[in-house]
Amino acid sequence: MAKKDGDIIIKKYANRRLYNTGTSTYVTLDDLAVMVKNGEDFIVQDAKSGDDITHSVLTQIIFEQESKTGNTLLPVSFLRQLIGFYGDQMQMVVPTYLEQTMQAFTSQQGQMREQMTKAFGDNPMARNMQIPIQMAEEQVRRNTEIFQQAMRMFSPFNAAAKEAGSEGERKKTSDSKDLNELKDQLRALQEKLDRMGE
Repeated sequence: MAKKDGDIIIKKYANRRLYNTGTSTYVTLDDLAVMVKNGEDFIVQDAKSGDDITHSVLTQIIFEQESKTGNTLLPVSFLRQLIGFYGDQMQMVVPTYLEQTMQAFTSQQGQMREQMTKAFGDNPMARNMQIPIQMAEEQVRRNTEIFQQAMRMFSPFNAAAKEAGSEGERKKTSDSKDLNELKDQLRALQEKLDRMGE
């Protein structure tokens, strides 16, 4: 894979060791997490094949961060929803949506910090108050609404098919009921005819 300007190449060896070619040192997943937090771009390549394995290494960092600390960023409900999108027709839309949502959230972090400073000054106790959580929850709610609207826009036929399917079920049940009533009436008529013939 061609190196992008400014990207650092990290080589991953068969023994799972990671080698930073920029600093000529071995690094750990924790070191890579610090690099990400510092905004340093890097590409992880398999040392033998040269394949780009950045995605799997970043996923591994997230897994370690989630299991290491008690403060998880990925709630179980989110993980379930995410897993549900694998193999779904909407799978190709989800990465773009998540990327844009995180970019918007990151840019709004600065605004939220400014508002907190204006409202409470530099009081350290104020930073732990409920307002930042409420602001974040409001942003998540808005993002969720946007995502749901986008999903409906991309799959109008899916909703129409479900509606048509439930309408079809109601019609099928109604038709079945009518048919059973007709059978009962025919049976009663046949019994009357049989009695008359006796």
